[in-house]
Amino acid sequence: MTSKILISRRSIQLLRILVSGIFLVAGLNHLLNIEKTAQRIEQASFKGIALLFGNPEWLIILSGIVMLGAGFLFLIGYKTKWAAIILVAVLIPITLTVQVGQITTLGPLFKNIAILGGLLFFILNDTNQSLK
Repeated sequence: MTSKILISRRSIQLLRILVSGIFLVAGLNHLLNIEKTAQRIEQASFKGIALLFGNPEWLIILSGIVMLGAGFLFLIGYKTKWAAIILVAVLIPITLTVQVGQITTLGPLFKNIAILGGLLFFILNDTNQSLK
């Protein structure tokens, strides 16, 4: 049995807008700083994960485009659940490649885990329902 709770539409909009910001900024950063981002991958403890998927420069460009596109759809609330699923699919390999294994900088790892939590909220809940 599913129980329902009332959630303010404004709070859902704010959560969606705030979570989308990181993907819009990161996507733009990937496209404008391909070489710098490639260096981060090269220095990562688990860079082998990225290398499994192909050429790092192409992955950076592709992930930048996907983060901008899905991030924008997420921002405006269009196909929110699908945009969140796509963003999770990009976030997980980036987190595993760059953030995991960086024991001296756990903040970015837990930032990504928090972002994952925000995305999961939109994947697991029907936020297009009529809300108060």
